[in-house]
Amino acid sequence: MTTEHHYQSNSANSGPQSDRRRAPSSPAPSGWRRWLPLAGLGAVLLLLITRSMGRTSNLSYSYSSFLSQVRANHVKTAFIDPGGSVAGTLANGTGYSSQIPTALGDGQLPGVLKAHHVAITGVGTQAGFGTIIVSLLPLVALVAFFVYARRRTGDAARGIVGIGASKAKVYDEQRPSTRFSDIAGYAAAKREVSEVVDFLKHPEKYAGAGAIGPRGVLMVGPPGTGKTLLARAVAGEAEVPFFALTGSSFVEMFVGVGASRVRELFASARERAPSIIFIDEVDAIGQRRGGAMLSNDEREQTLNQLLAEMDGFDPTSGVVVMAATNRPEVLDPALLRPGRFDRQVEIPLPNQVERTAILATHARGKHLGSNVDLTAISRGTPGFSGADLANLVNEAAIVAVRHSRDVIAATDLDDARDRILLGPRDASNALLPGEKRAVAIHEAGHALVAVCSEHADPVAKVTILPAGQSLGVTQQLPTDERHLYPESYLRDSLAVRLGGRAAEILVLGEASTGAANDLAGATDLANRMVRDWGFSPRLGPIGFGSGGPNYLGQQMQSRPYAEGTQLIIDEEVSRMLLEAAQRAQALLLERRASLDAVVELLLEKETISGDELMEVIRRPVGMALAVQATS
Repeated sequence: MTTEHHYQSNSANSGPQSDRRRAPSSPAPSGWRRWLPLAGLGAVLLLLITRSMGRTSNLSYSYSSFLSQVRANHVKTAFIDPGGSVAGTLANGTGYSSQIPTALGDGQLPGVLKAHHVAITGVGTQAGFGTIIVSLLPLVALVAFFVYARRRTGDAARGIVGIGASKAKVYDEQRPSTRFSDIAGYAAAKREVSEVVDFLKHPEKYAGAGAIGPRGVLMVGPPGTGKTLLARAVAGEAEVPFFALTGSSFVEMFVGVGASRVRELFASARERAPSIIFIDEVDAIGQRRGGAMLSNDEREQTLNQLLAEMDGFDPTSGVVVMAATNRPEVLDPALLRPGRFDRQVEIPLPNQVERTAILATHARGKHLGSNVDLTAISRGTPGFSGADLANLVNEAAIVAVRHSRDVIAATDLDDARDRILLGPRDASNALLPGEKRAVAIHEAGHALVAVCSEHADPVAKVTILPAGQSLGVTQQLPTDERHLYPESYLRDSLAVRLGGRAAEILVLGEASTGAANDLAGATDLANRMVRDWGFSPRLGPIGFGSGGPNYLGQQMQSRPYAEGTQLIIDEEVSRMLLEAAQRAQALLLERRASLDAVVELLLEKETISGDELMEVIRRPVGMALAVQATS
C-alpha cells in the first residue's frame, strides 16, 4: 500500500461486415404527391402568362405615329426595351406599343420623352438573360420547396418503418490476432479461460468423456484491467470468429428491438460456429429484474431473450458467450446460474510482479534510459490498472518530448506519475515564503515520523512543489506487496498521517488548514480499526462492516448498532487519534535538530529522495545543529 501525505491548499477544489437484415426501403409516395411539382410549375407559368398579358398593348403605332402622339402630349408612360420596342400607356389609360427603327437607334428617344413630360418607367439593359433568370426565381423557389417537403416526408417514413431493423453495425466479426503471450501477468485468469480455447479447438475430447464444455464465461474486475483484451486473446488462440459488441447496443427506445438483435446475433454465431460472442458491459442489459423503482420493458425483454438463447444452446454447437462487467452485484441471478455463465473469472488489479511485466510490455518500442528501474516504478503504482500503467508510460514519453528528448528517463516516469495522481504542476501557483516554509515543516514531520516508526513503509520522496490541490507530498513505498495489515502497522500509519500537523504545532506553535487531507484519512482509518477490524479493547472483537444495501448502484450507509455503540465508537476513534498525535509529537521533539535540518534541505532543494532524507537523519546531533546554524 503506497502512502502519500498531501499538504492541501484551502481553495475549492478491424472492417465492418454488412448486416444480414436490411432496413426496408422508403415507401413510394402516394399518388397525389407525385403531381405536386407539376402543379407548382403550372402555377408559376400561369403567373408569368398573366403578367405578360398585363403588358400586352391595346394599340400598335409606327414609330412616326408614336412620336406624333408624344409631341401631342398623348403619351403618359413609356418603357424602352433593349430590343428596340417601346410600350406604355396613353393619357386615357390605353396601352400601346411601338418599334424603334434600327437606323435611328434609341439614344434620342429618352430626350424627346422627357421634353414632353412622359414618365419613363424603365430603360432595359443588355442583360436580358438576367431578366429572364429573375423572372424564373419564383418557379425555382417553388420547385425547391416541394422537393424539400417530399424528402422530409420520406425521411420520416423511413425512420418510423426502419426503427426496428438491425443497425448497420450491430457486431464486429473478425478473427483476432491477439494471443495470451500479448497479455502480461494474469496467469491464473489465463488458466481459467484456456479451457474455453481447448473446448473450441478439440470438442471431441469433451464429448468422449461425456463432459460439456463451458457455455458462458463472465469476467469480473475493475475498469481497465484487460477483460476485453483477454476475451480477444481467447478468440485469437482458438482461431474462431469473434463477435464483439456492448450491452448498450441492444437497448432502444422501442420495445422488442433489443430482443430481435439478440436473436440475430446468436443465429449468426451459430452459422459460423465454432465462434465466440463477447458482450462488454453486460450489466447494461443484465441488471436484476424488478429491482428498480421504474421498470424498463425493453431492457427486460432483451434480458429474457438473452436468457432463452443461452439456455437453448446445443452443447455441441461450439458457441461460447463471454461477457465482462465491473458491477457483478447488479446482475440478474438467472444470468449467473450454471448452464448460462458457468464460470466467473476474477480479473483483479495487477500485483507488483504483474505491474512490472505490464510496464515492460508497454515500454516496447520506446527508448528507456539506463536509470529506469521498472521494478521500482511498479512499487510506486499500487492500485494502477493495466490501462493506468499504459497511460503512465505514454505520459512519460510526452514529458520526454517536452524536454526535447527521445529517451525516457526515470524522472519522466516520476513526473508522469505525479501528474496522474496529483495533477499538473502550476508555475503560477507559487507559494509565499511563509507558506513555503510551513509546507516544508509539514512534509518534514511526515517523513521524520515515518523513518522513526518501526513498522511504517520507507520514504521514497519528499517534495514541496505544488501540484493540483496538493502543496507538498511525502511518498512512501512498501518493500513488499502486502495482503494483511497488522495492528502495529496501522497504528504507525496513524502517527505518520498526523506527523505533519504535529510538526507545525511544534515549530510554528499552531496548526494550519493544510492538514485537512491527513485528518480525514486518519479518521477514516481509525473508524475502520474500531468498527470493522476489532482493534478497540473497549468495544471488543466486533466487526460491523462498512457496507450497506446497494440502491441504484450507490452504496448506502447503514448502522446495525445502537446509539450507545456509536458513542463508544466515536470515543475510541478519538482516543486512537489523540494517542497517535501525542506519539508523533514525542518523536519529533526528541529529534528536533533532525527535523530542522530536513526543513532547511527541503527549502534548498524543494525535492529530496529517501536516501537524502536518511543521510540527514543519520548525522550526529551536533553536525545537524551545525548544518542548521550554517544555513
